[in-house]
Amino acid sequence: MTTGSTAPKPGDPGVRTGRAAGPGRGGPRFGRLLGGRLLNDGAPGGPVFRLLARWVRRPLLPAVRLWRRNIQLRVVAGTLLMSLGVVLLLGLVVIGQVRNGLLDAKERAAQSQAAGGFSAAQDRAAITSSAPGQQDGGRTGASVNWRSTLVEQLASGGQSAFNVVALSLDTGDTASRGARASGEVDPTKSIPADLRHYVAQGANTYQKSTRIHYTSGEPSEAGLVIGKRLNDADGTPYELYYLFPLTQEEDSLTLVKGTLATAGLFVVVLLGAIAWFVVRQVVTPVRMAAGIAERLSAGRLQERMKVTGEDDIARLGEAFNKMAQSLQLKIQQLEELSRMQRRFVSDVSHELRTPLTTVRMAADVIHDARVDFDPVTGRAAELLGDQLDRFESLLSDLLEISRFDAGAAALEAEPIDLRQVVRRVIGGAEPLAERKGTRIVVLGDEQPVVAEADARRVERVLRNLVVNAVEHGEGRDVVVKLAAAGGAVAVAVRDYGVGLKPGEATRVFNRFWRADPARARTTGGTGLGLSIAVEDARLHGGWLQAWGEPGGGSQFRLTLPRTADEPLRGSPIPLEPEDSRRNREQAAAGRVQESARRMTVPAQPVGDRPSLPVPPRLPAPPRATVDPTALPGSGARVVPRAATDSDSAGTSAATAGGTGNAEREDGTRGR
Repeated sequence: MTTGSTAPKPGDPGVRTGRAAGPGRGGPRFGRLLGGRLLNDGAPGGPVFRLLARWVRRPLLPAVRLWRRNIQLRVVAGTLLMSLGVVLLLGLVVIGQVRNGLLDAKERAAQSQAAGGFSAAQDRAAITSSAPGQQDGGRTGASVNWRSTLVEQLASGGQSAFNVVALSLDTGDTASRGARASGEVDPTKSIPADLRHYVAQGANTYQKSTRIHYTSGEPSEAGLVIGKRLNDADGTPYELYYLFPLTQEEDSLTLVKGTLATAGLFVVVLLGAIAWFVVRQVVTPVRMAAGIAERLSAGRLQERMKVTGEDDIARLGEAFNKMAQSLQLKIQQLEELSRMQRRFVSDVSHELRTPLTTVRMAADVIHDARVDFDPVTGRAAELLGDQLDRFESLLSDLLEISRFDAGAAALEAEPIDLRQVVRRVIGGAEPLAERKGTRIVVLGDEQPVVAEADARRVERVLRNLVVNAVEHGEGRDVVVKLAAAGGAVAVAVRDYGVGLKPGEATRVFNRFWRADPARARTTGGTGLGLSIAVEDARLHGGWLQAWGEPGGGSQFRLTLPRTADEPLRGSPIPLEPEDSRRNREQAAAGRVQESARRMTVPAQPVGDRPSLPVPPRLPAPPRATVDPTALPGSGARVVPRAATDSDSAGTSAATAGGTGNAEREDGTRGR
């Protein structure tokens, strides 16, 4: 076989000359083995897309939550994805190698067969043209069927392995040029036009991949065609082509692909099962430890992990059990100590009742006869009576605290109007307010504020808040605000006194805590008032929260559910008041930005366009007493208000909020 390299031009696709056109070096094969699409993941913008994304994301939230919370699922899924990628990569490499090997072997065999056929056709033409004893008329008659006989003889040795096609170089229709083909091959569709062009122009052997079509209606198949220009017995040039079907190679490649897919799937599933088993060995003890830790936190201190073996997980379980045992012992010791302390406080309080009663009776006698004593003894009698009053109040508070600690406090809830409770509290605090020069202002008492609560306990809480506000208000006004919204009612007590320093709000409800230890108690407080108030609020299922800033006063907010045992979702009054320093600064900054924006608007010339009539300014709507936007109860959302001249200056704000945990809520001074 002769190999040519001059006729084809660079850039002519799909045509290969001789061995240089082997597999893997350009030109299409018998078909695409793998395919794909290029996806454009560009995401359109706009509200419609956002709504669609939200609608699609909503049903996926449970799956996302499961993915984030299940480490075993993530490890197994990651293992499956990585093993699938490895199997796909190996499959592509193996299929490519098998495909190239099959095509290389087929091309070598086809080129060898075609070279032998071309040589046989050339030899037959030479023998026929030089046969002795034939006249010219006989030679001409013999050449009429020479190509048909040649095609039949060349194709007879191939059975179904190949077909032979002979074409003339004349222009015009293929059939009119005496096309000869074996095996019912359609030469017009089976032989590419560009290959015929190169064969007609050169004397080399050319080959190309193609689809073999049949005139009998059989389905086409992938094949390889090899052609060369020869001369017949009369010396007339013609084209001779060998067509080799690649059906057997395609079937072999399909079998290999199926085998690899089955083996790959089995490997992926096996790797997933191995990963699940391995991860389960580690995750199961961790989940067990997490569950036991949750039960320990719930108070079930006897829970322990089941330990088997001597590996790292077993040592972890043993260490966890030792930790749980130590915690149980410590907690039991603390509970016993706390029980002893509560019992001691309760016993001492009860035991002091009898001598206190006797001392009280004697002190009353002395106090009544103080007019007969000298001034020093009379003053001592008055001090004795005052300190006995404080002693009795302290004993009462200690007994109340002991009842809360023992869980013996009972709630006697009934529907009450908080306005009446507030009036009684203010009436009792009026004498102290007059001495301090303080005015108590009530807001939001136009409408009933009804809730199911224990009137005695609520009155005790509000009395403590109002008295503290008057005592620490520095002679300024004290504002009591009532509101109701949704399923909650609230009472806020605002003063403009010394306020709180940063960090003090977290300790305001601690027992016996005072913001200023050197400050005298003019009302004889015991330091347990806010602690008892917090317990009373918690007993109602409500919140007692506090806010304060140095030099800017403080605000206490009591939030109760309208119906007993109803959970609170928010408070109708913001925890941080509207006239706080931060809100005033935000309002001032907003006004400055608005003024700057107005100043940047260019002035319009008078003659450019006619002026529009200015509509009359409507009066500002009245501000609602209840602000539903103050929800939730953390007090983080505050309605800003413009600063007033009477607002006092300060340095920082201490805020507090919570969702029912009063011990973590900020506050002002402990009383």
